[in-house]
Amino acid sequence: MIAGEVVSSASSSGGLIEGSVVPAEPAPEPQRANPTYHPEVVHGPLSVRALLRVDEALRLADASTSLTFSVYIGELGENSRDTAQHLHARLADPDVSILIAISPNERVLEIVTGSRARRRILDRDAKLAALSMSAAFAGGDLGGGIVAGIAQLADHAGRPPLVDR
Repeated sequence: MIAGEVVSSASSSGGLIEGSVVPAEPAPEPQRANPTYHPEVVHGPLSVRALLRVDEALRLADASTSLTFSVYIGELGENSRDTAQHLHARLADPDVSILIAISPNERVLEIVTGSRARRRILDRDAKLAALSMSAAFAGGDLGGGIVAGIAQLADHAGRPPLVDR
């Protein structure tokens, strides 16, 4: 549950005396099957505008390539590559996924590609995107660097191959 708790009262009289004043309580937030609000994201290193730009870049990259692009911003620890690979393995379909893992405090960037995604995004393509992103990060533009990196990786991946029927 995101916030609050749904509580029901089954008392017939409700313990109220006729004509009494009952203080109003805020209405509980409706429950969602798959909550999408994560306060740690809103209060993270990106502004709301930058988050929206990253979200749009992710949606465009997913749609144009039929691959799944994901971004992780947070601590990666001492062995950043292993942590990034572990995060990538937890994605819904890691074979066709690309994870961009960034730890601004540790100044670390990892790009992990799945087995099928790797056929379309070569290591040198990922390195070029990482260089582009690092240059933007060095200039203080975390959101812009992420957007540029996603766009560059999507360009390298190209459109999905046509399947003969």
